[in-house]
Amino acid sequence: MKKTFFIMLIAFSILLAACTKKDSSTEDSTTTNQNDNKENITLEEESTQEMKNDEEDIKETPLQENTTVETPTDDVLEEEAIEFTVSISDTIPSEYLTMRKAEYGTIEEISYKTYDYFGDGSEITKNAYVYLPYNYDESKQYNVLYLMHGIGGTEREWGMYNDSSQVKIMMDNLIYNGEINPFIIVTPNGRSSAEFANAGSDYNSFYLFGKELRNDLIPYIDSNYATYAEYDENGYDLTAARDHRAMAGLSMGGMQTINIGICESLDIISYFGAFSAAPTSYPASEIATKLKEFSDYDIRYFYNICGTEDSIAIASASSAVDSLDSLTEKITEDKNFTWQKVSGGHAFDVWYLGFYNFARIAFQDQINE
Repeated sequence: MKKTFFIMLIAFSILLAACTKKDSSTEDSTTTNQNDNKENITLEEESTQEMKNDEEDIKETPLQENTTVETPTDDVLEEEAIEFTVSISDTIPSEYLTMRKAEYGTIEEISYKTYDYFGDGSEITKNAYVYLPYNYDESKQYNVLYLMHGIGGTEREWGMYNDSSQVKIMMDNLIYNGEINPFIIVTPNGRSSAEFANAGSDYNSFYLFGKELRNDLIPYIDSNYATYAEYDENGYDLTAARDHRAMAGLSMGGMQTINIGICESLDIISYFGAFSAAPTSYPASEIATKLKEFSDYDIRYFYNICGTEDSIAIASASSAVDSLDSLTEKITEDKNFTWQKVSGGHAFDVWYLGFYNFARIAFQDQINE
């Protein structure tokens, strides 16, 4: 009897051990499956998130408000590339079009001596307007933008002659909000002739403005305002401060920015903005050819804008920039070049937008230098 009981006890122990092992194996398998399922869920979530990110990237367009383009930071290019963050907008925020009641800049009218380059070369006196940022300080140094008008306008076309100027209002707000470093703006008359005051005078005088810009206007500004140039009345090197000058303009002024600014004056100016560049602007192939004459000078930035319904300028503006980056090493899209097309005609809604964007582009890369 004892023997039978002992045999039954051993059999029961063996059975109990087998059941315990089975339960443990089942538990381990369940835990493993749970971990596998958890890992699969995590990977699926990451994959879904990546798909969402890809979809968001596809939805972005170059004209999306506050789109940011950054200079590549590849180690190979790090020594040569300049860190340059550019924000391109297709609208001007309403707060930037609201006149400030405090901490705003001033506008003053100037008169300077120049010559009738289109005529007999006699000495003449011309007027221009100068915007000085809030708290302008003669002991500091300021960048300068030369802002040009169109074929039917004068130095007053941009409206920069009183406090209601849209250019002044935008500048005051951009500076107040800390989006840009303060800089000076000069709005001259782009006709280099004795008939400069006559908006209907021979338009060919526009093409000689480069002589006036180099010989007379820039030296006047450098001698009377706190710029980066080391002015000397006996002569000085204008190229030394080229990275602290910009040129931009609407329509005929856009043509001057391209034909005169980039193609004649790259040694003394390095930032350029063409807004609805006029039909006589050089095409990309000619710009690229003329740039070969300035092998020692770079283009810090070249910004362009035009309305898609602009029957006057869309063809010429496009011709000036299409494929330009493939024709010259001085231009690289998304690095120092923007071609922005927006809905609009040959009008100030496009030109003010162009100014707003260019004001935030010009000299921006110097902040990190």
